[in-house]
Amino acid sequence: MMSTAGRETKPHVGIFGRCNAGKSSLLNLLTGAETAIVSPESGTTTDTVRKSCEVAGLGPVIFIDTAGMDDGSPLGRQRVERTTEAMRQVDLALLIYREWGRPEEELLRQLDAMQVPVVVVNNSGEAAGDGLRVDVAGGDAEQRKEQREALFCEIKRRLPESAYTAPSMFGGRVAAGDAVLLVCPIDSGAPAGRMILPQMQAIRELLDINAIPVVVQPEQIGRALDGFRPVLVVTDSQVFAEVRAAVPREIEVTSFSILLAAAKGDYELYLRGLDAVEALKDGDRVLIAESCTHQAGCDDIGRVKIPRWLAEYTGRKLRFDVVSGLAPLPADMAEYALMVQCGACMVTRSQLRNRLRQAVEAGVPVTNYGMLIREIRK
Repeated sequence: MMSTAGRETKPHVGIFGRCNAGKSSLLNLLTGAETAIVSPESGTTTDTVRKSCEVAGLGPVIFIDTAGMDDGSPLGRQRVERTTEAMRQVDLALLIYREWGRPEEELLRQLDAMQVPVVVVNNSGEAAGDGLRVDVAGGDAEQRKEQREALFCEIKRRLPESAYTAPSMFGGRVAAGDAVLLVCPIDSGAPAGRMILPQMQAIRELLDINAIPVVVQPEQIGRALDGFRPVLVVTDSQVFAEVRAAVPREIEVTSFSILLAAAKGDYELYLRGLDAVEALKDGDRVLIAESCTHQAGCDDIGRVKIPRWLAEYTGRKLRFDVVSGLAPLPADMAEYALMVQCGACMVTRSQLRNRLRQAVEAGVPVTNYGMLIREIRK
């Protein structure tokens, strides 16, 4: 089951090519505004530029303009690294060129290795050549409108469906009329005046399928279950042990993080990663992989509680590092004994799976917040 309700992320489309290939002009054409600075000067785009644009039939799409992959300026290496990192964040790539050659072939190779679909945009001014022919800086208003529509049509054709549809958190395990108990603690880690995104997504999906979501805090479980039998209990990971103890054994208990692991992550990869927990040794490094940026408090689940619980469970002296948001993984990934990934409600499936792929290629076992907590807090 796929649902567009409660969409947690927007499709990301990246624009790649050499310096002066017309990347910034292409972004301006797509957005219909002077979003990016355009200049014949090589290296004008010094960092990634992001712009949200409404696309009919898709909704808001994030377009990313990047620095040229052949940037030879003093800061060129850092800019190219940013561009390479942007490749791991997109659902679709627009590869624009004026003259096709080895740099374009290398870009295609990199994008293919990352499993990113590509639309080639021919900005050469010649009818010959591969790709959608577009004069990104020329034409009158009507011609530019036609080119823009042709680009949007091709983007919609090539963009993977997974980029603009949200996967079901419940996957057919809940039907219309079923009651589901959602345990949502309001503590120092909860955002002021609102609920966290996975909780909102769960409530919305349950309402969409005409199920009955019942929301309580941990201390209210006993009263909520008095004469009431939900088909499923979903809890915040950090109180999993307490909730499991308070709920009759015949009622399944899971967590928001585990539901997200099955919906948009790699459940089997996370499950295998749990084996690495038992093999941890003194001095091993563990990477906590967050997918959002936030101010960490004294009750932070990833930076405080998981390290403490993991050290208590294993009896080992472990070293912990943290990467947050869409920051690149450490260059020395192979030195880690385990990576623990959050539920990743704030990023796209492409962004999450590219991060997981990097860990796997480095030979690092990966598990998920909720699945780890369920294992070590029984």
